[in-house]
Amino acid sequence: MSPVLAGILQLLALIVALGLSYRPLGDYMAKVYSSERHLRPEKWIYTAIGANPSVEMRWPAYLRGVLAFSTVSVLFLYGLQRLQGALPGSLGFVSIDPDQAFNTAASFVANTDWQSYYGEQAMGHVVQTGGLAVQNFVSAAVGIAVAIALVRGFARSRTGELGNFWADLVRGVVRILLPISVIGALVLVACGAIQNFSGIHEVGQFTGGTQQWNGGAVASQEVIKELGTNGGGYFNANSAHPFENPDGLSNLLEIYLILVIPFALTRTFGRMVGSLKQGYAILGTMAVIWVGFTALMMWTEFAARGPAFELAGGAMEGKENRFGIGGSTIFAVATTLTSTGAVNSFHSSYTGFGGGIAMLGMQLGEIAPGGVGSGLYGMLIMAIIAVFLAGLMVGRTPEYLGKKIGTREIKFAACHILVTPALVLCFTAASFVLDTPANSMTNSGAHGFSEILYAYTSGANNNGSAFAGLNADTQWFNTTIGIAMLLGRFLPMVFVLALAGSLAEQQPVPETAGTLRTEKPLFTGLLVGTIMIVAGLTYFPALALGPLAEGLAA
Repeated sequence: MSPVLAGILQLLALIVALGLSYRPLGDYMAKVYSSERHLRPEKWIYTAIGANPSVEMRWPAYLRGVLAFSTVSVLFLYGLQRLQGALPGSLGFVSIDPDQAFNTAASFVANTDWQSYYGEQAMGHVVQTGGLAVQNFVSAAVGIAVAIALVRGFARSRTGELGNFWADLVRGVVRILLPISVIGALVLVACGAIQNFSGIHEVGQFTGGTQQWNGGAVASQEVIKELGTNGGGYFNANSAHPFENPDGLSNLLEIYLILVIPFALTRTFGRMVGSLKQGYAILGTMAVIWVGFTALMMWTEFAARGPAFELAGGAMEGKENRFGIGGSTIFAVATTLTSTGAVNSFHSSYTGFGGGIAMLGMQLGEIAPGGVGSGLYGMLIMAIIAVFLAGLMVGRTPEYLGKKIGTREIKFAACHILVTPALVLCFTAASFVLDTPANSMTNSGAHGFSEILYAYTSGANNNGSAFAGLNADTQWFNTTIGIAMLLGRFLPMVFVLALAGSLAEQQPVPETAGTLRTEKPLFTGLLVGTIMIVAGLTYFPALALGPLAEGLAA
């Protein structure tokens, strides 16, 4: 079987698996967030944290819940790392330095999981399992909760109430993320991923001595890192490491876990707003971009020219033989079009255009299908921008799902889409103005520029993948990327929840002959075009200095 055919068959198998999961999972999540019943374990949690899950919240109260919980999470994870040297199960590792501890705490709470350290050489079992893995669950649940709050804003009328944050958070963990993670972890162990609490031990006899590895609860952390679109690896090699991702089957499973909830949430959206066709329109937009990016990435990497590339069957540098170009490119697109950031290949070794595709996937806002929750609310924000543009073209007040998009709503949407580009471009520019940050680049020229641009794109968009080649474990990058991750995660949530509250207060307007039919393929095409135009106008000058310049010079 040719490598190209193998890649296409993997993609088709993935599409079939996602299609089979779409309806049952989407409907189940709609029931979870619409139910008034509380499970007994959930009641125990509410009692422990002192929350009343039956109290409806307006958007300021919902936002306070998000920010308060996330602040406590940052402080807890920071403290856990700083105390690691005195904790049991630390494997002899010392406490984490302040700037590194801040960066890591911000990263995992912001659902970014950016790592500028070697996981197996820095974090013991307590920090890995009791700190990082826990945040993989709750940060993902926070994202879903905010998305559900926005969906309720569309579904409700003449009320500013968006539900209860604590109930949404707990249900997301207990009823959705935990059950799937248990099953997924068992499958990964069956595939060969490790799951233990062993200490550091020597493996094999290599030239010049032996190599040391430490065990860990890898499979359980691996499954939620993908399912929750987190991405932080137990080992520095991340999903390229055989302990995390042993073979082609586990690789396909991990890609499936990355995509299944973000895609299924579009059906949850359609079910909750009372129109499955609206969910299909959003799904179609996500699917067109995802399939298009995947096909383009596969073509770019398979069609690389040169003697070495032709002998290897394509651009195999930085890719694992057990995955091949097909499994690597599908994974790379899935992880950069979502907020996952896990990698099973070396993105810096991709062709110039291949690296640009990965970068552009994040710069779209990671909405195709995006992170768990964040992808849906990011796409709905772009849908609002699209209906606003359509309204300008026909001279009509824009409407979406029966809600008028007025001055207030469009301001919230505009602020949402401007936050991350401002963070990415300003921090990238500052890194080149100052002398010290530029010294962290391994490469010069266009590729070196891409290293820093990719780092801030990944951080501000809460992706977490690294272009590699950049020494990001410095005070400058640890601090500034940490700030970019926090602002890139929580500032957009402020505007999303404010928009949700504004929409929930409105009275629905009836459809007329002039109403834009947002469930039709025409709107899907308009939405795809809007997304590409907004991203292109925002990032094209920066991309022209990095991956485009490198690709054209190749």
